[in-house]
Amino acid sequence: MIVTSTVPTDGRSDFDFIFGRWQVRNRKLVDVVDPACDEWIEFDSAAATEPILGGLGHVERIRADTFEGFTLRQFDPEAGIWRIWWASSARPGHLDPPMEGAFSDGRGRFLCDDVLGGHAVKVRFEWTTDTADTARWEQAFSYDGGVTWRVNWTMDFTRAE
Repeated sequence: MIVTSTVPTDGRSDFDFIFGRWQVRNRKLVDVVDPACDEWIEFDSAAATEPILGGLGHVERIRADTFEGFTLRQFDPEAGIWRIWWASSARPGHLDPPMEGAFSDGRGRFLCDDVLGGHAVKVRFEWTTDTADTARWEQAFSYDGGVTWRVNWTMDFTRAE
């Protein structure tokens, strides 16, 4: 008997690793929109992620002492890409432009163009997961059209339950 999988392999399951509750160790530049900033801070936060829209999306809430964040991720099966939106209590009333991308060889790479602190910037998110209980998110900006990138925030996720 031949058993076939009914789980689509188009990328819609690539973020399934993030479902659940997480403790998160953050390391970020004090001012991510200042290209000259070189002072880092570290802090802890907690995250909880659950699927929505029949598995074609996720919502995630992140809570730290100084802010609350909300992520919406949606998979577009026709295009084969994920879109990621971010909102935070640090910027009330603002929804960041969607990041777009996909996973390849175990790494998720997502990009968008934005204007931050008066500077045109390319934004990159990268996701990796080495085990079922750990994941890493990294944000980098490019002020030269993607020629060079500067990491300005990392989040190391450890499963809480």
